Amino acid sequence: MRSVVSKPGAVLLVMTAAYLCASCARREPVQAGSTKGADVPTVAVAKVTTEDLSHGLVLTAEFKPYQEVDVMAKVAGFVKKINVDVGDRVNEGQLLATLEIPEMDDDLRRADAAVVRAKAEVTRAKDEQHRAESTYDIAHLSYQRLFAVSEKKPGLVAQQEIDEARSKDLVAEAQVAAAKSALTVAQEQVNVNLSDMQRVKTMMDYTRVTAPFTGVITRRYADTGSMIQAGTASQTQAMPLVKLSENSRLRLILPVPESAVPTVHIGQQVEVRVPTMNRSFPGIVARFADKVALATRTMDTEVDVLNPSLVLIPGMYAEVNITLNERKAVLAVPMTAVDSEGGTGQVMVVTPTQRVEVRKIQLGLETADKVEVRSGLNEGDMVVIGGRSSLQPGQEVRPKVVTMTASKP
Repeated sequence: MRSVVSKPGAVLLVMTAAYLCASCARREPVQAGSTKGADVPTVAVAKVTTEDLSHGLVLTAEFKPYQEVDVMAKVAGFVKKINVDVGDRVNEGQLLATLEIPEMDDDLRRADAAVVRAKAEVTRAKDEQHRAESTYDIAHLSYQRLFAVSEKKPGLVAQQEIDEARSKDLVAEAQVAAAKSALTVAQEQVNVNLSDMQRVKTMMDYTRVTAPFTGVITRRYADTGSMIQAGTASQTQAMPLVKLSENSRLRLILPVPESAVPTVHIGQQVEVRVPTMNRSFPGIVARFADKVALATRTMDTEVDVLNPSLVLIPGMYAEVNITLNERKAVLAVPMTAVDSEGGTGQVMVVTPTQRVEVRKIQLGLETADKVEVRSGLNEGDMVVIGGRSSLQPGQEVRPKVVTMTASKP
């Protein structure tokens, strides 16, 4: 009876042990797999892409008017009327102000009277010339007749009479020459007087002060009734009427460093950014000094910026990005992915089998955040961009693609 009871207990004990062993056997592979997944690190990678790269130089300058002048009066006088004020846009040749100069009217009348008198002198000189020519014709004809008679019949006419006729002929000829000279002098005097009258008229034209070019009035110095002195020299202390600026095109004078001078050329396109407006405008290199200043080792380079709507104001600061070097359609990788030394470097590439591989590459143009790859990589390759110090060649990794955004220069 004891043996019957103990056999089922033994069987139960054996089945319990077998169940426990099977359960343990089933759990072991799951635990081993979890441990293996936790050991594979995730790394940030970026794809090798084909891009246009450029390296530029950012310089800061202040907008200046393309041209700016103080409009002066050529003649002294009182401001009769001023037609413009600060901020007015004017066109070339537009009337800005009118001066009043009463004494100039007297000068014009005097010059006109002198012309009339000179013309009268010309008329008188012509009459004198006609009279002298008539006298000469008679004297010359008388001499020729006496001379002809003496040739045909010698002794018929006294020699003294012939000599007197000859003398009168020569005197009359000299009087004709003198009359012609007097007429020439009178005619030249007319020209002189006409020039004087034209000069007075020209000076009177200066009483109308006009705009020398299209622009904006940026300052007004005089009012109606102001006494304006003649601006006879560029360094005169005479008060101008207004200040005129051409703002439809502006200048930027940039101090280009000596190292960048060889890359600057006329007609070069540049980007002009105005921080206060958060806008960019196209510019063009219009001229440069063609000489490096000894004190600063820079060359003044002027960039012209068109401003037809006058949104840009002289005095604003602008940042100009001058492209020094450029590459089109080249392979590029982020700078953070490269360990560089001179013109070569190395990167860690994640292979299609998700293994780390170290490659040597040849480098080219460098920008703020990208570098050109001349050899060693293909488009679409994934390069590790961070945490490379903890990775080993051949190590299995889990790549995570990160999109790199280009930074503004």
